[in-house]
Amino acid sequence: MLEIGSPTSLCFRTNTTCNALLRELQKIWVDIGESDAEKDRMLMELEKECLEIYRRKVDEAANSKAQLHQSLVSIEAEIASIMAALGVLNIHSPMKEKGSKSLKEKLAYVTPLLEDLRLQKDERVKQFVDIKAQIEKMSGEISGYSATMLGSLTLEDHQELTLRKLNEYQTHLRSLQKEKADRLNKVLDYVNEVHALCGVLGVDFCQTVSEVHPSLHRTNHEQSTNISDDTLDGLQHMIEKLKTERRLRFQKLKDVVGSLFELWNLMDTPQEERMRFARVSCVVRSSESDVNEPNILSTETIEQVSAEVERFNKLKSSRMKELVMKRRSELESLCRLAHIEPDTSTSLEKSTALIDSGLVDPSELLANIEAQINKTKDEAQSRKEIIDRIDRWLSACEEENWLEEYNQDENRYSAGRGGHVNLKHAERARVTVNKIPSMVDNLIKKTLLWEDQTHKSFLYDGVRLVSILEDYKLTRKQQEEEKKRYRDQKKMHDLLLNRRESIYGSKPSPRRSNSIKKVNGYSGNVSMPPTPRRNSAGAANSDVMMTPRSYSGHHHGQNGYFKEVRKLSTAPLNFVAIPKEDSVSTTYTYSEPDSPLHN
Repeated sequence: MLEIGSPTSLCFRTNTTCNALLRELQKIWVDIGESDAEKDRMLMELEKECLEIYRRKVDEAANSKAQLHQSLVSIEAEIASIMAALGVLNIHSPMKEKGSKSLKEKLAYVTPLLEDLRLQKDERVKQFVDIKAQIEKMSGEISGYSATMLGSLTLEDHQELTLRKLNEYQTHLRSLQKEKADRLNKVLDYVNEVHALCGVLGVDFCQTVSEVHPSLHRTNHEQSTNISDDTLDGLQHMIEKLKTERRLRFQKLKDVVGSLFELWNLMDTPQEERMRFARVSCVVRSSESDVNEPNILSTETIEQVSAEVERFNKLKSSRMKELVMKRRSELESLCRLAHIEPDTSTSLEKSTALIDSGLVDPSELLANIEAQINKTKDEAQSRKEIIDRIDRWLSACEEENWLEEYNQDENRYSAGRGGHVNLKHAERARVTVNKIPSMVDNLIKKTLLWEDQTHKSFLYDGVRLVSILEDYKLTRKQQEEEKKRYRDQKKMHDLLLNRRESIYGSKPSPRRSNSIKKVNGYSGNVSMPPTPRRNSAGAANSDVMMTPRSYSGHHHGQNGYFKEVRKLSTAPLNFVAIPKEDSVSTTYTYSEPDSPLHN
């Protein structure tokens, strides 16, 4: 049985209908009386018309199939293009399946897929356009070009829209954002520095930064801060310009304030009047970078200080004589401290006489004294090392004098208060005294080197220092020889005394015991060396070793220049006097062999 609606059933019904119509046509032809030839002709025409109808329908069906296939191919190509642009590689294509589905089914399957891919592409294109717009905007801000000069942004159809490319754009955008932030911070730092410099110099900040770029001092928030290379270079140039101006003004104000300080000191200006310029007083003691007070280096401040200096200069001219006397006293004080002979051409007596007579302009005399003060300061600076060595040498001489007095003390080993302190002091003094010869030799070398470099003699209160040191060495050598001579005599005396005792025996003498107790404060058999007798005048003179202070006392005792002089000389030799008739065993006490410090 044939199935209704199937192609076979349709063909059967068609054949049945055609046969019935053909029989009805033949019947009609019989009734009409058509000939067989005519019948054959008409049947041929009928068959031809049927074939044309079939052929036309087949052609229409083939065209429809071709159109469907072309549409499907176009859609597949567009899908492939979008997939390639989006970087999607795992979508199933129905074109690869053969005989499984009809063209309409395949078309119905790929059409929604195409729409979905188009939506994805539009979204991806929007992301790319947005990122590229930000990149172009930031690039323009960094390069200094405005947004209107960049033009509109478009994407090519064949441009890659993959996630990898999107990530590259995002990475580039983040790097530009970081560079923008760094540049913005740098611009802000420069602007803050310009603001600080303008505050110190008293310069209009708005006008200064507007010369670089108007956006640096914007009044509205619509215009962003320009961060281009030109702006950065302009700010750097402006900062250097302001720093140069600050350096010049700082030096000018420092010089003016220094002159004002000198005038204040000269005129003995009261503290209340100085307080008017207390704000600028710190400039003299500060460095350029430390000056940050607003308007401290403004032209108005410098003009105010300059006007004050000019006023004091006019006031100084009326008190010139008093100022000359004061500066001369300062010169003499500097010379006294440096042990330099002051220039007698500007002494107090001569300066007063010259000013009173009107032969010399007081300003010229004051300038001369100022030059002498500067010269004295320079020379004192060059002599400082030698003067310090002289002070150390004189201090050692004082220690030597103290040690001499200590060695002559009868109760120096007593257990009283402060005895151990004196013992330690004595040990330190002996170490210092032993260094005196080397100190003198080094001082002579330093002095001779100074004289070779300066091509003049080193005078200490008017006397050549090398001569003082040579005399000191000679005197000290004579004292050492006298000590050695006494030690040799003492050894011979002890040897003779021992021989005498070995022959005649020793006999205690009450007088000797009392003498020993009186001298040393001990009840034991301890005695002190007798003082050698000096009969000649030369021996008496050699007992005094002349130091620079001794020469200073002798030299200035004649003209009365120094009121306080000090004569430093060594104490007598380290001997203690014992009656001549008390010829007993004696011990030399300078080295203190039996002292507690040696035990």
